[in-house]
Amino acid sequence: MMHMTFYWGTKVTILFDAWTTNSYTSYAFSLLACFLIAVFYQFIEGWRIKLKLLASSPPQSSLEAPLIHSKLVGAGKSSSKIIGSIVFGINSAIGYMLMLAIMSFNGGVFVAVVVGIASGYFVFRSGDEDDQVVVDNPCACA
Repeated sequence: MMHMTFYWGTKVTILFDAWTTNSYTSYAFSLLACFLIAVFYQFIEGWRIKLKLLASSPPQSSLEAPLIHSKLVGAGKSSSKIIGSIVFGINSAIGYMLMLAIMSFNGGVFVAVVVGIASGYFVFRSGDEDDQVVVDNPCACA
């Protein structure tokens, strides 16, 4: 039976019937996997935002243009939209999978995902560069 409230046990099924923990070791590895997937989610999100900013605001001169920008501009607007859409789809899929993992209602999984997202944000998205917000969803709050 599925839990409908948070619990702190080490026996949990995450996303698939095959991903079930039966020992402290499998539980620890599962929490590590959830943490790393959450960090990867923030990495992809930061990369997607940088690609979008590069495609929308070209540098002042060709000497300042990063290599990836020249490839994006050279490829044309339609291919950069396609690349952006693919990255957005991958990032959304990972985000929904993390949400479903949290819906296992296991406290450890919840903490691992939240700490992973926060750690990924700290490492990949809280740089010293100018913070520019790119909101794809008008309902999203920045």
